[in-house]
Amino acid sequence: MNKIKNSFIIALALVFTFVISCKDLDELNINPNGVDPEKADLNLLLPTIVTGVGQYVVSLGFDRFSGVMQHTQKDGWSGNHNDYDWDNSSTSWSGYYSILRNNDEYYKKAIEGENEFHQGVALVMKAYTFGLITDLWGDAPYLEALKADLGEEFFKPVFDSQKDIYTGILADLETANTLLSKSSDSYSNISPSQDVLYNGDVTKWRKFANSLALRYYMRLSLKEPGVAEQGIRNIASNPGTYPLITSAADDATVSYIGLSPADSWPTNTVFNPDPSGTYMRLKLCATLVDVLQDLNDPRLGVWANKIETPLELVDGENIDQIIGGVRQISQDIVDAYELSWSLGVDYDPEYVGIPPSVFAAPQYNLNPNLDQGVFNPHASHLNDIYKESAGSLLLMRIMSAAEVHFILAEAALYGWASGTPEGHYAVGIEQSFNAWGVGDAFGNYIDGAPYSGLESIIEQKWIASWTAAAESWFDYRRTGLPDLQTGESAKRAALPLRFYYHYDDEIAKNTVNAEAAIEKLEPTAFKGNDISNNSAWSKTWLLQGTGKPY
Repeated sequence: MNKIKNSFIIALALVFTFVISCKDLDELNINPNGVDPEKADLNLLLPTIVTGVGQYVVSLGFDRFSGVMQHTQKDGWSGNHNDYDWDNSSTSWSGYYSILRNNDEYYKKAIEGENEFHQGVALVMKAYTFGLITDLWGDAPYLEALKADLGEEFFKPVFDSQKDIYTGILADLETANTLLSKSSDSYSNISPSQDVLYNGDVTKWRKFANSLALRYYMRLSLKEPGVAEQGIRNIASNPGTYPLITSAADDATVSYIGLSPADSWPTNTVFNPDPSGTYMRLKLCATLVDVLQDLNDPRLGVWANKIETPLELVDGENIDQIIGGVRQISQDIVDAYELSWSLGVDYDPEYVGIPPSVFAAPQYNLNPNLDQGVFNPHASHLNDIYKESAGSLLLMRIMSAAEVHFILAEAALYGWASGTPEGHYAVGIEQSFNAWGVGDAFGNYIDGAPYSGLESIIEQKWIASWTAAAESWFDYRRTGLPDLQTGESAKRAALPLRFYYHYDDEIAKNTVNAEAAIEKLEPTAFKGNDISNNSAWSKTWLLQGTGKPY
């Protein structure tokens, strides 16, 4: 876990001139108020790229997919989060390609300077970013992307197949492993203070590259099982050639500076004191709370506050009073509430989550404050650490040792990796506990959370993906696990499978190629009233023919 150095604050600010400016695929714009990446120092480009990716991981995993994967629910302005109310104007990939343009410039500078460390790092970040794009949308510009400066023939790049993108990602990560395989003193022009991920530690970058390859081989496990097995066997059986992230101390994480809204944790109340702001709107989901309580999981207390005022059902009529910090209510009060809002009451005295996709999330559990995004004394808010602008646990969690061990547990289950699935499963939990500062509780926990096959692996992987839930969504699509059910207000009666191609940024500007990609998508029974295959409930190549997740 790495801290961003104070001396680096000015350089990191470049993120918000390089990345926030979203350029069209058919143009190569330079922000007149920012720094031209072609003229920027090689090392100054690295934090721009890493933090740009890290912020997307948090944005996806602590917002959009935290709702889809039922870690959290919003009780104000919640349609996108709770109900998958997405369409072809919801999410553009322009910002991702902005990161890739900076990374491409970084790579070119590394080639020109014969800087192999930077070449390897650039390939890792390229793989990670293109991985997000194809995981989220499907087919996308890849081979012809990032070439607009070569001429107008590249203004409307072909959408490469998802299969070809995954193949390219894995090839780049193999090359990165080779580039990063030398002794540290073999490399030049490394500036540790500019490497906000690993402080210039070549070995840790190499572990990250191979761990990411392991992720993508497992991503292919149902669609291309032969490729997945061979790739995983090769990595898992050769730790000297393919070292991995196996300890939380090597997790790929970046801290926030916390000195401005742009470089602070997104739910902070330091720069957003609005009483109905982001922090107040976001609360724990009952799905996660119930699982963590059943397991007596200490991570719950790290992620959530206990409810302020428990509810207690008492005998009598028309009783609604607070005695000794407990709100006592009679059955007639409960009946009237349930009739009005079609919601039940949760009497748990410590932690209460909002059920997924309910119409009356702001009113849940007899909340006396009926406006959107307000304090609910009878539901679990996020832990107070999430009010801060920065902190030791407020990290961009790009990849973790816990994830690696859960991948190895699944691989061992299939006979693709040595060791037992039980062993890797236990270490995965332990490394998640270490990452969240509750490692001392592991010994008492594991007996109550025994290994029981794939379902247990994916459940623990889902839990461990807190604040990085996009990865658990990718697992859900591949396995159908955890077995999450939608609620009554959800846009469809199933979880979504992809992002829509954005009309203005991806379809209107590159119509022929976009429509060819849309035609290759496979609609499902939950496509609903989407007018084309460009639906969040259509299957990309990765899912077609697998029968998953539905």
